[in-house]
Amino acid sequence: MEAWIQHLFTQSLEYALIAVALVTFLESLAFVGLLLPGTVLMASLGALVGSGQIGLYPAWAAGLAGCLIGDWVSYGIGWKFQGPLHRWKYLKKYQGLLDKTEHALHQHSMFTILVGRFVGPTRPLIPLAAGMLELPVRKFLPPNIIGCILWPPAYLMPGILAGVAIDVPQAAQGDSFKWLLLLVTILLWLGGWLLWRWWRSGKTVDWASKYLPRDRLRWLAPLMAGVAVAAFIALLFHPMMPIFLQLLWKVFFA
Repeated sequence: MEAWIQHLFTQSLEYALIAVALVTFLESLAFVGLLLPGTVLMASLGALVGSGQIGLYPAWAAGLAGCLIGDWVSYGIGWKFQGPLHRWKYLKKYQGLLDKTEHALHQHSMFTILVGRFVGPTRPLIPLAAGMLELPVRKFLPPNIIGCILWPPAYLMPGILAGVAIDVPQAAQGDSFKWLLLLVTILLWLGGWLLWRWWRSGKTVDWASKYLPRDRLRWLAPLMAGVAVAAFIALLFHPMMPIFLQLLWKVFFA
């Protein structure tokens, strides 16, 4: 899949934008998005954006279009086929997640639609659940548009940073900087994830709950977040950082 996308990028800008729109559409489509490795694909697309093979804003626009179409197709499927969907055996595998999604939509529809766009398992289910609940379009539309505007650059960004880092001049400091950048990125992600786990402790039960109880998260999450922030600040003073920022600036404002 990644090799196919890379081939499209090198052949034609139009094909490249179609690839971006297709990935975001499938990632947003009910059920399909649960099976697609969307984070990996979006990071791969972002790396190609960061390396300058396609402009950020055309890719952003294509991602926005794919996201909106996928969400509204899912919303329409939920609205039109809510009865058969409730009886569908395949859906029963996700019944627990769907019940939680429906409950959240009842309580906080706008917040759930907006935040759920950035959470992998719920992203393709929220529009479907909103349609099945016959959530009015006026309640679904505003957070859906905002989420689809913000989601593509957020998921492209890790790949963009990696693509820009690849273009940092090859030198002893350049090589060490790339590894430091990767390490700091991992630390920031891990710190953010642990803080999210701490905030959601007692509400989320999964494989990590056994190893990360609330008492442990109370000190581990702030500690890891502090280490990540300190590492990021230290990285800002690296001699290669001005070159990296200059290359990153070109991605956004070239």
